[in-house]
Amino acid sequence: MKKDEFARRRRQLMRMMGKDAIAILPAAPVRHRNGDVEYFYRPDSDFYYLTDFPEPEAVAVLLPGRPHGEYVLFVRDRDPARETWDGARAGPAGAVRDHGADDAFPMSDIDEILPGLLERYARVYYTMGTHLEFDKRVIGWVNHLRAQAKQGLHTPQEFVALDHPLHEMRLVKSRAELAVMRRAGKIACAAHRRALAATAPGRMEYEVMAEILHEFHTQRADISYHPIVGSGPNSCVLHYRNNDRQMQDGELLLIDAGCEYQYYASDVTRTLPVGGRYSARQRDVYEIVLEAQKAAIAKVRPGCHWNDAHDAAVRAITQGLVRIGLLKGRVSRLIKEGAYREYFMHRTGHWLGMDVHDVGEYKVGEQWRLLEPGMVTTVEPGIYISRGAKNAGRQWRGIGVRIEDDVVVTADVPEVLTAGMPSDPDEIERLMAAA
Repeated sequence: MKKDEFARRRRQLMRMMGKDAIAILPAAPVRHRNGDVEYFYRPDSDFYYLTDFPEPEAVAVLLPGRPHGEYVLFVRDRDPARETWDGARAGPAGAVRDHGADDAFPMSDIDEILPGLLERYARVYYTMGTHLEFDKRVIGWVNHLRAQAKQGLHTPQEFVALDHPLHEMRLVKSRAELAVMRRAGKIACAAHRRALAATAPGRMEYEVMAEILHEFHTQRADISYHPIVGSGPNSCVLHYRNNDRQMQDGELLLIDAGCEYQYYASDVTRTLPVGGRYSARQRDVYEIVLEAQKAAIAKVRPGCHWNDAHDAAVRAITQGLVRIGLLKGRVSRLIKEGAYREYFMHRTGHWLGMDVHDVGEYKVGEQWRLLEPGMVTTVEPGIYISRGAKNAGRQWRGIGVRIEDDVVVTADVPEVLTAGMPSDPDEIERLMAAA
C-alpha cells in the first residue's frame, strides 16, 4: 500500500481531533510463546493503520498544527550488535525516509521529548487499557505537567478515547484497502480449492490444514486465525481447533480458514462431502444454509440496517427447519421464541478488515447502524445438529454446515470478495469428482 494512503489517514484523524489535541499511539510489545521463544511480531492494527511502521518498541505522535511537523515517531535506534541477531532496524532516519515521519527520535529520548510536545495541547487522544505499562507513563507525563500549572504552564486537561474516531475510520474501507482485501479473498479461495482436492476418506484433518497453509505461504500470506478443519461430529463444534481426526466416507468436512495479506484478513467457510457427494439429508441442510446466506447477502446494501442480514438468515433457516421437520409450528412464533437457536446459535456476520472481528460499532445509540459503501462484513449462517441433539432424529445428528463469504457494501449490488470458491453443492461435487 502506498505511503500516501497512510498520510491521508493521519490527516483525516487530525482533522477530527482539532488543533488543540495530541494523539499518542504505542506499538504492540513483543509477546512470548513460551520460555524465550517469541511469537512472530505482528503490529497492533490501530498503530499500523496510521504509520505503516512494522517494528516493536515504537510510539507514534500526531500533533495537528505543529509548525515543525505533525507526525513524530519514536523508534528503536540502530544497533549493529542487535541487528546481527534480529535483523535490520529502520532507526530514526529510516522512520523519516521510508515511513513518512516528519520527525523521528530514539525511544531512549521519549521521556525527555514527549512531555515537551504535550505542553501546548489541551486534549490527549489515547486508548487506555490496551498497553497497561505505557498507560502509566502517559499518565505520569500529564500529571507532571499538571503539577506545574500554577507556574502558568499550559497543560492537557482532558483525555479522549482515541479508539472511537479511529475505529470509525477503519470501519469504512478505502479503494486501496478493498484492493488488498480482494487479494486476501482470492488467496483464501485458492486455499479452499486446494483443501477440496485433498479431502478424501481416510485422510487426516491436519493433512487438509497443511494444504491450506501451503497455499497461504506460497502467496506471501499467513493465517488470519487458526484454521478450523472439522469432520463428522467436529463439524458441529463452532471453534474446533484440534484438526486431528481421520475423515470417514459419508461425513461432512467443515473448513473455516482465512488468510491475512498485507495486514488485511479474509474469512471463508465451506462445507464439503468427504466422499465427494452429499447425502440426501446433508443436502437438505446444506441448501437451507445456502438459501439463508443468499437472503442475508441481499440485505448487505446501503440503507439496510446491520441486523437486517441476520434477520433474513434467521427467517430462511427457521422456514427450512420447519420444512424438513426439525422444528414444528408457525415460523413467526418460532422466530419470536428463538427456537432456531438450538441449531443456529451465532450471529450471521461480523465486520472484517485488519482484524478478523474488525473494529466498529454495530449500533448507533439504541439502533442498529445503517450500512454504508465501503463497509465489509462476513455473511456466515449455519446449522449444527450435534450428536447430542435430543430433539433431532438420529438420521440428522452429526450434520454441521456453515457457509461464509466476505461481502463489501457498495452503492449497488453487494460485492462478494470470496466468490472464487463455489458454494453451490452441485459445483462442489463436480470439483471433487474432477480432483
